[in-house]
Amino acid sequence: MGAGPLNLRRLGACLLATGLLAAAEPPVIPVGADAYLKWERWPYQRIGTRAYMRSTYDRSGGNEAADASHYLYQLRDDFNVTLDVAGPGVLYFVRYNHWHGSPWHYEVDGAEHLVEESNTADPAHERPGSVFLPEIAFPRPVAPTWAETRGADLSWVPIGFEQSFRMAYSRTHYGTGYYIFDQYVGGARLSQPISRWDPEAAPPAALARLFASAGSDIAPPAGSEEVREDSGSLDLPRGGPAVAWSCRAGPSMVRAVEMSVPRESALAFSHARIRMCWDGRAEPSIDSPIALFFGAGIFYNRDNREYLVKSFPMVVRYSPDRVYVSCYFPMPFFRSAEMELVGPPEKPVRDIRWRVRYQAYTDPPDQVGYFHATYRDHPSPEPGRDLVLLDTTKEEGAAEWSGQFVGTSLIFSHSAVLTTLEGDPRFFFDDSLTPQAQGTGTEEWCGGGDYWGGKNMTLPFAGHPVGAEKAELAAGPEDGIEAAYRFLLGDLMPFGRNARIQLEHGGVDESTEHYETVAYWYGLPAPSLVLSDELSVGDTTSEKRHGYRSPDATQAQDVTSRYEWGPDTLNGKECYPATTDRGRSTTGSSEFVLNIDPENYGVLLRRKLDYAIPNQRAEVSVADASGASPQWQAAGIWYTAGSNTCVYSNPESELGATLHVVETSNRRFRDDEFLVPRNLTRGRSSIRIRIHFKPLPVPLYPEYPLPPLAWSEMHYSCYSFVVPSFALRP
Repeated sequence: MGAGPLNLRRLGACLLATGLLAAAEPPVIPVGADAYLKWERWPYQRIGTRAYMRSTYDRSGGNEAADASHYLYQLRDDFNVTLDVAGPGVLYFVRYNHWHGSPWHYEVDGAEHLVEESNTADPAHERPGSVFLPEIAFPRPVAPTWAETRGADLSWVPIGFEQSFRMAYSRTHYGTGYYIFDQYVGGARLSQPISRWDPEAAPPAALARLFASAGSDIAPPAGSEEVREDSGSLDLPRGGPAVAWSCRAGPSMVRAVEMSVPRESALAFSHARIRMCWDGRAEPSIDSPIALFFGAGIFYNRDNREYLVKSFPMVVRYSPDRVYVSCYFPMPFFRSAEMELVGPPEKPVRDIRWRVRYQAYTDPPDQVGYFHATYRDHPSPEPGRDLVLLDTTKEEGAAEWSGQFVGTSLIFSHSAVLTTLEGDPRFFFDDSLTPQAQGTGTEEWCGGGDYWGGKNMTLPFAGHPVGAEKAELAAGPEDGIEAAYRFLLGDLMPFGRNARIQLEHGGVDESTEHYETVAYWYGLPAPSLVLSDELSVGDTTSEKRHGYRSPDATQAQDVTSRYEWGPDTLNGKECYPATTDRGRSTTGSSEFVLNIDPENYGVLLRRKLDYAIPNQRAEVSVADASGASPQWQAAGIWYTAGSNTCVYSNPESELGATLHVVETSNRRFRDDEFLVPRNLTRGRSSIRIRIHFKPLPVPLYPEYPLPPLAWSEMHYSCYSFVVPSFALRP
């Protein structure tokens, strides 16, 4: 065989897979519209990216007004702030309930822009066909409204900001929403520079075409781009396994998994399982009931629709005689792959036809993650405790994983009970004790509003494909199964050590409904975020070891409080007891030294703080710790918006006057993050950090007394971004 280009690429890929070659730099991170358009890079590591989800949730841990209308602060009656971010980044997703809160103020780098929904002018009378305005900036189907979503206004339009971003609601009646945004380590390898959003410019036309392609075959066809295709058919015995596909092609990327069954076998096929194992690992990375894996929950088609699921990565389509299911998540492997099906317990399934398309993978193995679909059955949820959909520290024998969380599929009731939809998502990444993602409810997470009005819908990245409007209208047991999905692409959530994906069952973890869940994620069993050092402020030994000094700081003080984890008590039983920690606050500067990995690609600082002090802001500077005279370089602004005191305003009517109800929760503990640019950290084994407090005198609302302002610090954790050290097992 000659050494042509393809064979040379295959040779290089094999060397990479065996660990003889490794990545010199982290992978390029798709940014802005590229985060969607370069979707084939779904599996690639996002080293140096942090994703956050903020919302209008009830700060007390309850479900007040269904988590609506809790504002960080009010600048004026028509400027009620829900999101306030310092530094560059991209807002990838927003969700509002109908037009409530519109017009919305988008303050990008200090310039204010009004975004509204066309029903805003006459909010008491719903008019179908509503759109976001300016319409050129929010085209369909990238920004659908409530008639399509069954209750929500959604936008996946990337909103870039170079210095800061702030969102505020003009009206406050039922002002509910959640927002996902990314920030990046300075010097990270971005696909394009972050550019400031222009509301008069349309996003790339290709973005709308990509969303419109949902439900179609989006993967490259066999024969193009060196894509191979294997296919076959099988009969699946009752309760028994059968290997459908096995591949030893070497480093490859699966681009499509497609199956079909006779239409009369659809319900039985729902309860079969799909298992996929990569590189001979001891446990399958995909192990899920078929219907839940493909986003449907069950293949019960009440109203004879063509599509149960018409999403971008997953499709469930009916023809007159067969049901077709497709998965287009790219799935890398380096030696081998195997797909096994397990028959349902009730009866065999005959004439299953399958196809798998895959192509050569030629990048280093440490640049991507294995695709996972982690299934959990929750027949009896624990009162007062969230459901745990995923805890990567307990997956496949590895305590540390680097990758990204990319979605969920879930059954939230087997008996058409919709009150489960009050449950908030809470996601924790990389040891954080504060959820980096905190939502307002399950149907909001999955793209709807007001329980979807009991209706079904399917969108490219969110949907409620099956389930009756209510129990008494269910045509049978299958119709009582309520399912929903949420897939993440531009708004995916990276992690470098671990991820814990949690979901509240009911408004305060009180529901007893039977849930079944799948968490989709990419991961390599090696960290890309390494804990390098920790400083405990108020601990004299730790302060001395780290050269901590803060001349204007208070004496060390104990604080007894909680994090935002869920309800304090349920049915008279305490769920999360308060704990005590020690720290200081300052109105001046703090300095300290932290060790880092010299091979880092930037550093993540995490601070535990007392969130009772509002709007904490500081200038961060960095110097090499080895020098006798520090040469300080600016690293950016560290800003923690809001506090455990919020202003609640939920007037009875859409046009009701803004209220000024002050609410203070007992959750004072918060973990917050700051990214140190790689040009200030790369090649250094330790850095000196200076935090200089810069007060932001913003009252909770005009005329409200301004409390004492300061910088609170209890604990600093220092993490180094690195390329994961990954090698295949022999």
